[in-house]
Amino acid sequence: MARRGKGVPVHGWLNLDKPVGITSTQAVGRVRRLFNAQKAGHGGTLDPLASGILPIALGEATKTMPFLVGAQKEYRFTLEWGSARTTDDAEGQVTATSEVRPDTAQIQAALPRFIGEITQTPPIFSALKVAGARAYDLARAGEAVDLKPRQVAVQNFQLCGRRGPDHAEFEVVCGKGVYVRALARDLALHLGTCGHVVQLRRTRVGVFDEARSMGLDKLDELGHSGAAFEHLHPVETVLDDIPALAVTGLEANRLRQGQAISLTRRQADQVRGHITAYAAQGAQAICLGEIRAGQFCPTRVFNLPRKGCVDVD
Repeated sequence: MARRGKGVPVHGWLNLDKPVGITSTQAVGRVRRLFNAQKAGHGGTLDPLASGILPIALGEATKTMPFLVGAQKEYRFTLEWGSARTTDDAEGQVTATSEVRPDTAQIQAALPRFIGEITQTPPIFSALKVAGARAYDLARAGEAVDLKPRQVAVQNFQLCGRRGPDHAEFEVVCGKGVYVRALARDLALHLGTCGHVVQLRRTRVGVFDEARSMGLDKLDELGHSGAAFEHLHPVETVLDDIPALAVTGLEANRLRQGQAISLTRRQADQVRGHITAYAAQGAQAICLGEIRAGQFCPTRVFNLPRKGCVDVD
């Protein structure tokens, strides 16, 4: 996450369509500079060779990022049969080859094996940490990387088309922690061949999809104009699935100061887990919190201007 620094406190989510060729961190940096924002972070890494939806949180929206981490994601990708790569995508070095090319019927028959709760070993070129170091840094240094298999969830995995015998196009709907590169690698191995991803695009992350996304080129055109801010989504956008609690003005002031408020027994019985408190007038998010001993206790307070997304000192 980009640290707080120069700039103004800009608050909200940008549904960015990241282009191929830049890292997620570089994309966040460009967005932060374009909005002259003090703080920014992203809601899920995309590899430089991947394009698509990269939700970027600005200001107080960074406090809601944990609620996007587990969101459902959708991808489209192209798998090339016949060669395995160190990175499981086109960027890596060839490690194995095969003359086997599965046909459409074989592919279709294999896909159900990779739907549901599956065991997956992440690619060694990934951002996972091993003894405090990133796996990709260790792999690039030529060191052995031992990543343990883990359980992940794939809701849907379907073949969308073929581009000759060497390529197949797929769509995937999955949960947290799924590596599409590993999914492609394992599918190829199951079919008695090898393969790697040559094209990858993320089409959705939770509530953010392609239909309402914004490209960096378009943002560059808008520059620092007010029109750029029209493309920001409210801080609470990713909290739609979190129970809501309406509070009075007096209660809102207490919550903003980090103080708990009392609830009726009915209120306490109706909601569980994380809760978003909203001011009754204006419907603005005040804080996230949880119920303890009949009280609503704030855990993350939003320091938002009363109206709008930008607060210029």
